[in-house]
Amino acid sequence: MLKALDLWLPAYLRRKREPSAAGKVHAMICVCDHFEPFHDADKTEAFARVEKWKTEFPKIASAFRDANGAPPKHTFFYPVEQYDADIVERIAQLCRETQCETEVHLHHDRDTAENLRATLERGKSDLLRHGLLTRDESGATRFGFIHGNWALDDSHPDGRHCGVREELRVLREAGCYADFTMPSAPDRTQTRTINSVYYATDTPAAKSHDTGIPAKLRSEPCGDLLLVQGPLGLNWSWRKFGILPRVENGDLTAANPPTIDRLKLWIELQIHVLRRPQWLFIKLHTHGALPRNSAMLLGEPMWKFHGELAEVSLKNSNLVFHYVTAREMVNIIHAAEAGHSGDPGEFRDFRYRSLILR
Repeated sequence: MLKALDLWLPAYLRRKREPSAAGKVHAMICVCDHFEPFHDADKTEAFARVEKWKTEFPKIASAFRDANGAPPKHTFFYPVEQYDADIVERIAQLCRETQCETEVHLHHDRDTAENLRATLERGKSDLLRHGLLTRDESGATRFGFIHGNWALDDSHPDGRHCGVREELRVLREAGCYADFTMPSAPDRTQTRTINSVYYATDTPAAKSHDTGIPAKLRSEPCGDLLLVQGPLGLNWSWRKFGILPRVENGDLTAANPPTIDRLKLWIELQIHVLRRPQWLFIKLHTHGALPRNSAMLLGEPMWKFHGELAEVSLKNSNLVFHYVTAREMVNIIHAAEAGHSGDPGEFRDFRYRSLILR
């Protein structure tokens, strides 16, 4: 069906909202980039793409600040099967300079659990060599994850782009602290669970993360993997043919850059830890190495968005914005589960700490 509406629209239409939070509402904004500099590119072009980011993003990072004084942040999910030491080192340098972070992205097909484990361990080792990734309180290496081609847990209906039906468990055992793949609509890998932060348990079937247990106040992590979803809904302010609403899936593209109108919808979808609606989690995604998208993300549309975001903050003292990385967002989620309140910016390092030196 068009836009995979049969998978997610019923959940969207029957969604129940918690009462709006009284007082201040804090919105965490996280840009998760499927960062693929080698997409349709040789090393010379890949290097040039990364150099553009290294030159231009620090200008944005130095120009704006959130409620905690933090700059705009970017999380680069680098495809570990395309590891190149020169390229990754330049990304690491950018992260050290700008408070950005790098996590694990992976494309694979017709894979096995054993090979996936080996691939993840090799990918972790490669990124650790550059001072990237995260450690928990025990000293174990941890990482965030995005699945290439959206096919987490062998969820593609044609059986492509994965092959591992125990993928959630393998990820957990390898040290994954959360998955950031969803939403994938209009792709058929889209889950029926939408606009949620939840825990999924692996099953023998594909797409184990189709359903799960919502993260909620005064609860402990459960299942095999935490999934942090981005917004998914209908955007009636941007219509096709002037009639039909377009799908809002949190994707930042040259044709659909971030705007204040989109921000209003992201906020209305209320992705949060249950019984903690004061803290909202806005997980956006993009493919920022593609030239058409990097021109938007590093150019006038993104500068305009950050400027307008600052204006909104000045006009509405009860709406507070925080720029966060994927790791910081998950730390704040766990702080919400533990019952913390107030300024979420105080919990950016609540459980997992970045290894990147600043």
